[in-house]
Amino acid sequence: MNFFESLYIKVFVNIIVGRDNTVAYIESCSKKGVINSHEESFDTLRINEKMLSVIKKYTSETPFYYISFLDASSSQGAIPTCAKNRIAYYYDVSDSEYKCQDSKWINYTSKTDLYEVERHYREIGVDFIFSPFSVLAHFFKDKIDGQAAIYVLLQEDFISLAVFKESELLYAQRVGMKSDSAKEELDSVDAAMDMDVDLNLDDSIDLDNVSVTDEMDSLDDFGDIEDLDSLDDIDEFSETQDVEEEFYHEHEEESEQESDDFFNEDYQRFFLVQSAINSFYKDVRYQSEFLENIYIADAVGVTGELKRYFEEEMFMNAYVRRVSLGAEVSALARLEVLA
Repeated sequence: MNFFESLYIKVFVNIIVGRDNTVAYIESCSKKGVINSHEESFDTLRINEKMLSVIKKYTSETPFYYISFLDASSSQGAIPTCAKNRIAYYYDVSDSEYKCQDSKWINYTSKTDLYEVERHYREIGVDFIFSPFSVLAHFFKDKIDGQAAIYVLLQEDFISLAVFKESELLYAQRVGMKSDSAKEELDSVDAAMDMDVDLNLDDSIDLDNVSVTDEMDSLDDFGDIEDLDSLDDIDEFSETQDVEEEFYHEHEEESEQESDDFFNEDYQRFFLVQSAINSFYKDVRYQSEFLENIYIADAVGVTGELKRYFEEEMFMNAYVRRVSLGAEVSALARLEVLA
């Protein structure tokens, strides 16, 4: 940092597009750190006059300001290599821009979607576009250097998940909450369950022909795990828990309708992550590792049911921590500026 630059504060504007709104998280920083922060939500998916006015209010304070955007493209992902001759083995990036992370793995995104972001925000310009996978790796930077585990970032419309072992990316996938294939599969499960229900009370039931063991075996959709009791207990997130590291257990009680909505979305999130884990196990392109632990960065506010699904239905150790996407994107931007 030169002398002239040190005379001014730096402003970091971080834009996160959600399901039906856009959040602008703004930090003002001196050479000693963050001075103050401001977060505001706008009922638009594109920049409008109100958002532009708020942003310019802060950026007018200094010639050193940086605009960052959290990539919202559905055509993005990450692959476990930086070797150019290996990229095509995992994904065809001919229509994508990609960047190597830590000389170990690549995140990529659609060129068309990047162009659209630059076009929509041309009035203020965009300096950095960050991948959700970069956010995920940074948020759990103190965990990914350990044993193999799955890390999940929950947003309103998307789930970004990655398997890391000793800081090496093994697998990554990004799925949409409103995925047609997921909805059809869930509907088919519901339909199958409905077909199994016999509402004709006039018919008698011969209990002698009912095998409880057979019925219970048919519900085991996770495969055979020979010895669950042999799994070693692990410490909660870390042996020394900092005050800043708070674990999210569950929200305060809400209305019955809101709880039903959360329940439905939480089960869909569980279902999509479970399907991704199964894909990781089955895809021969990836180094398979048995996953005992799942770490969830919650940007939406899930209920305690999601944690229970993983623990009771998949026998995983599940940890949920709330995350501020704006603060995490800003932290990545500061690292870029100071690099």
